[in-house]
Amino acid sequence: MTVTSNVEKIENNEATLAIDISADYASQEYNKACRRLGQRMNIPGFRRGKAPRAVIEKNVGAERIKQEALDKILPPVFADCITENQLDVVASPRIQQMDFDTEKGIKVSASIELRPAVKLKPYDKLKVSYQAFKAPADAMDKELDAIQRRYTTLEPVIDRAAKADDMVIMDFTGKVDGKLIEGGTAKNYQLDLENNHFIPGFAEQLVGHKLAETFTIKVTFPTDYHDKEIAGKDAEFDITINEIKTRVQPALDDNLAQQAGDFKTLDELKEAIQKGLDNMTEQDNLFRKQKAVVDVLLEHADLELSEAMVSRELNYMVSEVKERLQQQGLKWEHFIAAQGEENVIGGMRGDAENRVKTSLIFGQIAKDKDLAVTPQEFSDQVGELAKMARVDEKTVLRQLANNAGATQSMNDQLLSQKVMDYLLTRAEFDVTGTTEVLSSEEGQQEHVHDENCNHDHDHGDAKADKPAKKPAKKGKASAKKHDAADDMPAEDKAAAEAVTGEPVKDADEKA
Repeated sequence: MTVTSNVEKIENNEATLAIDISADYASQEYNKACRRLGQRMNIPGFRRGKAPRAVIEKNVGAERIKQEALDKILPPVFADCITENQLDVVASPRIQQMDFDTEKGIKVSASIELRPAVKLKPYDKLKVSYQAFKAPADAMDKELDAIQRRYTTLEPVIDRAAKADDMVIMDFTGKVDGKLIEGGTAKNYQLDLENNHFIPGFAEQLVGHKLAETFTIKVTFPTDYHDKEIAGKDAEFDITINEIKTRVQPALDDNLAQQAGDFKTLDELKEAIQKGLDNMTEQDNLFRKQKAVVDVLLEHADLELSEAMVSRELNYMVSEVKERLQQQGLKWEHFIAAQGEENVIGGMRGDAENRVKTSLIFGQIAKDKDLAVTPQEFSDQVGELAKMARVDEKTVLRQLANNAGATQSMNDQLLSQKVMDYLLTRAEFDVTGTTEVLSSEEGQQEHVHDENCNHDHDHGDAKADKPAKKPAKKGKASAKKHDAADDMPAEDKAAAEAVTGEPVKDADEKA
């Protein structure tokens, strides 16, 4: 095989690569591609793989065969040319022009993005300021209160009228202008008078009424109600209360601690909660330090980004948002229509630029300080992945061997964390104040990523834990707050949707 290449650097960190591949090699690979396609085809009159070249060309076309050949030829040719010319690239070459002739050879013209030069001010002793997180003074009380509410029971009430924090089970029938509201009727519907999404004034008018009482309430549908025929109109609902239930909260004692998890006493439960709060504080402040370090680096770095690099990252960020919306049962198109495409994309662009800049800065620091992932570090991470997935390490290694992107992603994650550790241990931090709001609730950036990553990972960022969870007892299913919708028949869900104007979701959908 004879391959010649010529590299010409151009502006904006891009280069053109001209490659000539000899006719003998082009013809040889064309014939191989033809045979491979023949092996995968069923051609009448021939056993698989036995059809002559002319027949295969007639069935699939010469262009399809050429593409099959190029898929095998170009990757190693590009890799060799990049290595020989010592190009520091950040993305795969983009073919601009192609001429494939089995008698004359192959001529390829491609453009390649080059890694921009990164100029950094001294970073071995960064002076970094940040606002520290401090758990609120009542954090323990709130956690204990949440556990009490988790194990609250509903007890029937027979000797008094409904209160604002009760649960009632009722029948209701709604009318507008004397006509029944479509879907506005339900039997034995359970409504939380304190927390619900019924139209304004509905739940409030149930307060003060007694068991088995039948009465009528008047409400007005909101002007923006989804059913335009009744939006803004007055309605009457005939109500019959079948049951009234009150919440009975358990005492804060050793018995509750034993219900909540593997604890013998309330003190043991409190100790576990405190550990969770301490860990949350530590992780949140670590993240705040990381972000502050990145902000300082971004402020003092001098580098020029290509539009292609930013666009790639922006496209990935858009796909992230689309995926999250899909998980919530929402559509990107509706989101864009509500928020405005210019506002959404424009707001994300700055984040995309910072992500790319951060990755380039980290790459430069790793190069400057000769930081690299050792075989032992990689092996340890494989072991951690195996434990998380509950498989053996050989299984993980096989999966990585078949997915070069995942392997690179894991290596990038480990290297990114090494760079961050290097910076953290040498930075001088100044706490400018405290806050009781977690960084995750402030909407701070949470991704320090490498330009070459395929985004299957978080690059080892120390993300702040959510507020301390209630300890789960071994062998028990996690207790979810029981919702009326969990046991609601389909017709009652329809009635609830008619009164609220919102879809009623099951507990699993709400989680």
